[in-house]
Amino acid sequence: MKPLILVTGGLGYIGSHTVIELAQSGYEPLIIDNLSNSSLRVLDRLETIADRPFTFEKIDLNDHAAMKHLFQRYPNIRGVIHFAASKAVGESIEKPLLYYRNNVSALVNLLELVETNSVPGIIFSSSCTVYGQPNILPVTESMPFGKASSPYGRSKQIGEQILMDASSTSAFTCIALRYFNPIGAHESGLIGELPNGVPSNLVPFITQTAAGLRDKLRVFGNDYNTPDGTAIRDYIHVMDLAAAHVAALNRQLQGKQTSNYEIFNIGTGQGFSVLELIEAFDRVNNRPLPFKIADRRPGDIEKIFADTTKASQVLQWRAKRSLHDMMRTAWQWQENLMNESFTSTTQPQYDNR
Repeated sequence: MKPLILVTGGLGYIGSHTVIELAQSGYEPLIIDNLSNSSLRVLDRLETIADRPFTFEKIDLNDHAAMKHLFQRYPNIRGVIHFAASKAVGESIEKPLLYYRNNVSALVNLLELVETNSVPGIIFSSSCTVYGQPNILPVTESMPFGKASSPYGRSKQIGEQILMDASSTSAFTCIALRYFNPIGAHESGLIGELPNGVPSNLVPFITQTAAGLRDKLRVFGNDYNTPDGTAIRDYIHVMDLAAAHVAALNRQLQGKQTSNYEIFNIGTGQGFSVLELIEAFDRVNNRPLPFKIADRRPGDIEKIFADTTKASQVLQWRAKRSLHDMMRTAWQWQENLMNESFTSTTQPQYDNR
C-alpha cells in the first residue's frame, strides 16, 4: 500500500501543488481543509490533473473532536504535511488573535493527535519571515530569529519553537521548511494561486491587473535601500517548493534525520525587486502593467533571499524553474480563469512576504 500522508490545507495554493507531487511520487494524500481560503473546485482540478480521485475531508484543525475522529478513521497515517494556516501579513496586523488561533492553537491540536496516534513525523510550513529583517544576506539556517515584523511572522516563530520543544520529548520528528516567496502555477494551468476574496500576495495582483480585472497595481514603497528602491524577495516556483516537501518527507520516512528537529531554507538564492518582477512579467507574456507607487506598509521588510546550500546538500533538492517559468505559468493560470468573477468591495492590497 502507498504510504498515507495527511495534508492539512491541502486545497490551498501550496498544499494543492504538493498533493500532485505526492501522488506522482508514490504517496497517497489524505486532504483536509476548512475551505476558508480555498475552494472545492480545486479538488476537481486535482483529480483531473492526476486522473484519479483523492480523499478529502472538510475539517477545521481547531475542531479537536473532528480531528480526533479523523485519526480514528485513518489509523495508517504515516506522515503529516502541515500547510493549514492564515498567511497574510497585513491581515495579521489587523487581526492578531485570529492568527494566533489559526496558526498556533491549531498546531497544538494537531501535534497532540500526532503524538497520541504515534504518527512518525510532521513537515511544517514555516516562512522566511522568522528571520525578520536580516543584517546579513543571504540568510542561512544558523541565523537566529529576528524581530518579527508582524503577528504572522511571530506565529511562525512560535510554531517552530513549539515543534522544537515537542519533538525533543516525543517519538515523532519534525522538518521545518522555511520558504521564501512561492509564485507560479502548475504546468497544466488547472491549479494556481487564487485565494477567496482579495488576494494577499503580489503575483495574483499582477495577473489580475494584466487581465484588466484591476485598474492598476500598487507598489508599496520605492525608497528602500535597494537598486531600484522597491523591496527585494527570493521568488520560487510553487512546483519546486512542492518537490522540496517530498524530498523532506522522503528523508523523514527513511529515518535519515540526524536530529528530531531539522530546518531548511527553501528558495532560489536569488533576490528580485518588485519592479523587476513586473518587468519580467511584461517581457515573458508581452503584457505591460499599469502601476503606481504607494507608501510603504507596516510589516514589510526591505530585502531577503536565501542561502540554500543546506537543502541542496542534505535534501538533494534545488530549485529548477526560472523566473521566466514562474511568470509564464502564473499568466497561463490566470488566462484559464478569465471567465470567472473577481469582484470585491474592499480595497485590494498585497503582501510581499
